[in-house]
Amino acid sequence: MRIMTVVGARPQFIKASAVSRAVGARDDVTDAIIHTGQHFDENMSRVFFDELAIPEPAENLGIAGGSHGQMTGRMLEALETVILRDAPDAVLVHGDTNSTIAGALAAVKLHVPVAHVEAGLRSFNRRMPEEINRVVTDHVADLLFCPTPLAVENLRAEGAADGVLLTGDVMYDSALHFMDLARERSDVLARLGLDEGAYYLATVHRAENTDDAARLEGILSALDAADRPVVLPVHPRTRQTMERAGLAAGGIRLVEPVSYLDMLRLEAGARVILTDSGGVQKEAYFAGVPCVTLRGETEWVELVRAGWNRVAGADPAAVADALAWAEAMDRTPPAEPLYGDGHAAERIVTALAERYGSPGTAP
Repeated sequence: MRIMTVVGARPQFIKASAVSRAVGARDDVTDAIIHTGQHFDENMSRVFFDELAIPEPAENLGIAGGSHGQMTGRMLEALETVILRDAPDAVLVHGDTNSTIAGALAAVKLHVPVAHVEAGLRSFNRRMPEEINRVVTDHVADLLFCPTPLAVENLRAEGAADGVLLTGDVMYDSALHFMDLARERSDVLARLGLDEGAYYLATVHRAENTDDAARLEGILSALDAADRPVVLPVHPRTRQTMERAGLAAGGIRLVEPVSYLDMLRLEAGARVILTDSGGVQKEAYFAGVPCVTLRGETEWVELVRAGWNRVAGADPAAVADALAWAEAMDRTPPAEPLYGDGHAAERIVTALAERYGSPGTAP
């Protein structure tokens, strides 16, 4: 069978790498990767393909920038053309970005089956563009690959039962595969002059924080007031807001976006991680590092329930309280793994092959 995988942002590259390895282990499945171009610069895209050994994209649509509607519309138009031309048996989408929803809508309107990796996640905050992308994608998809039992429960509560599979999390697959390699190959701590366990790592990129200068100022103020050095790889959108609003970094160590192996190494060496990223929340857990979430809620509720994550929002006092909790918390991992056994990608590819293994054509 022939899969078409649509990716566009760095978390999707990480997920796609695990699926690509599982595809490569079989002789009855092929996978053509279509890169929308949503993350386009070297630090956000090319380096990830190189480090993760992801097959070269069959096509890069080069679509980035503009409003959510503009970006999604341009992707939808371009992906429709590619799907009609290549006639895949199924289109695989990952996560919750504009690339995700564009791939899902383009495929379903052409009556091509859609499979969604990381299905069933809910923050229950409809102001988040990512939440809209998740919900719509789940309700047009034919196969819903859930990383956790809670994701399955969320889908059942919305009336989705057919095609729902609990697979585990492909990001855990990737973390297991690459964590030791990151410790061996990455020299990012030496390059940045950081001591193991003596710094905080932060990431900020969600629209709710970067599009609201007051929220971003609150987060930067909280990070600047921290008792340890803070390293912040700066997302381009975050930097733009800081420059436009005249926000100062204070004593925060701003660095350019880092590669996947460098990011894993920074996460593993951090005392605490502060982030508004869903993927980084999980990677903190994989690395055995407590996490403070710089949002009002999280879709990874099981991390909070397990006592591994504290939701703090953007208020400096709440962030300071969460940091104090993280410094004092018991770092013993939960007895039961939260994200599967590291074989999620194999289950996903097997399910795709079993369901769509006979050749098909797009309209």
